[in-house]
Amino acid sequence: MNTHDHDHDTDLQARLRALPTERVPPAHAWQQIAAQLPARQAERPTMLPTRRARRWPLRVGLGLAAALAVLMVVPTPTPPTPRPSPLQRQADAIAAEYQQAMATLPAAQIGADWQPALHELDSSATYIRAAIAENPRSRYLLNQLQRTYALRLELTQQAVIAAGLPS
Repeated sequence: MNTHDHDHDTDLQARLRALPTERVPPAHAWQQIAAQLPARQAERPTMLPTRRARRWPLRVGLGLAAALAVLMVVPTPTPPTPRPSPLQRQADAIAAEYQQAMATLPAAQIGADWQPALHELDSSATYIRAAIAENPRSRYLLNQLQRTYALRLELTQQAVIAAGLPS
């Protein structure tokens, strides 16, 4: 390559860089182009969906229906229930003893003035049982359950005596 070609290439590149990067045609050119275009209709043409666009919702719906059918037909294994902890078994034993002790008391109506306290002790026992299920290693909760059942029995016996029922 000789120096004459190199100078010519450099000159050409400099002229190319000097050209504007974007050319905007004059306004009259746009008017001539617009005159050659077909006239637009006043109303907006409706776009007809293509075959592919119409099939898409159908395919999605069929896929969802098939998935739902599989879920309905195929049995799902039930998760194994965890074995009760030794503390939970003790709580169950305490509850069974409480039920046996309650069965020995007369089933007659206890006065209305005793009902709120008895109800409060029953709900406390329910909450304590739920807490034991959440924290199956808490000895404190087991002691609270035992204490609550003992208080409930004692209060029921006092209510029976106050009502003049044979105990």
